[in-house]
Amino acid sequence: MKTKLYVLYGGKSVEHEVSLKTAVTVLHSIDESRFEAYPVYITRDGLWCSPGQLSKEGLSVERLMAIPAFRDPARSIGDVLSGMMALPGPKVVLPLLHGSNGEDGTVQGLLELLNVPYVGNGVLSSALTLDKAMSKQILAQAGIRQTEYRVCRFEEWRAEKAAILHDVENSIGYPCYVKPASLGSSIGISRCTNRGELLTGILEAFAYDKKLVIEREVNGREIQVAVLGNERPLASLPGEFIHDHIFFDYESKYMDKRLTMSIPAKLADGLTSRIRELAVLAYQAHGCEGLARVDFFLDGEGELYLNEINALPGFTNFSMYPVMWERTDGTSYSELIEKLIGHAVARHEAKQTIRYTR
Repeated sequence: MKTKLYVLYGGKSVEHEVSLKTAVTVLHSIDESRFEAYPVYITRDGLWCSPGQLSKEGLSVERLMAIPAFRDPARSIGDVLSGMMALPGPKVVLPLLHGSNGEDGTVQGLLELLNVPYVGNGVLSSALTLDKAMSKQILAQAGIRQTEYRVCRFEEWRAEKAAILHDVENSIGYPCYVKPASLGSSIGISRCTNRGELLTGILEAFAYDKKLVIEREVNGREIQVAVLGNERPLASLPGEFIHDHIFFDYESKYMDKRLTMSIPAKLADGLTSRIRELAVLAYQAHGCEGLARVDFFLDGEGELYLNEINALPGFTNFSMYPVMWERTDGTSYSELIEKLIGHAVARHEAKQTIRYTR
């Protein structure tokens, strides 16, 4: 019997479009001799629905979108769960939801209650990795170097603007980056070189989140590492994008056709192994399982700073995560999906041995 693979995509998130692009690539790659794919589209309003079974031929973002039968989120979720996801036989859920309401532990919590295996990180690690402020505390406790930063909450900003600006300018300085605490794909992030830009950047970030992180700029290279696995994770060879952007923002990441990947990244002797070790350490410190991409800054003096961990990195054919594995050990895109499904099933089976009664 084929395993039913429920692919969740879209989502109530500003990274909605990124999720749709990921879903197209994943659905194209699924081995139909082993898996029966059931696409589940989540609208921008958080409504669940499905376009039905789709063939790979002519698969596109537009075809993945559907009109929900119910306008109430609870009824739409219930319709999908009681219908499609209640079908008999082995099943696995593949959440391809980037950002809030999907990558932050919310959907993972629902899947835990349903007691179904799902690909990727669990509730806690999903929440920790998406929240940059909390993640930085975990990294500090693990003794992993980071750049200077400050966390600011909206109510604190309203009450103490002058003091916060003074603190940022004296402890962090310019250039600095202002980031929504819980968001990805460089959305809502600003590079600030003076007070006027800092004020604008703070207001921009608060439009996406009520907590933000302000960081000192590290002038250097951004090195990425793909990590895969549960209890004994493995790290890929490091990679980097070659570009000439001062700030690698959303448009630069997704629109610039001139981007090229350097995998493995050209690094000094010993640095490659050190980066891979640190990536695994950060992964385990957050309790990650399944997958994550760990991003570092490497400055001109050869010092490493961990930038962030992405629990659901970009996953198209041209994304760094799958390409790093292909160039590390020859794992193809389809094989990588199957490895992730295998880790999901193994974690779920291990959890079934836990006792919930005395």
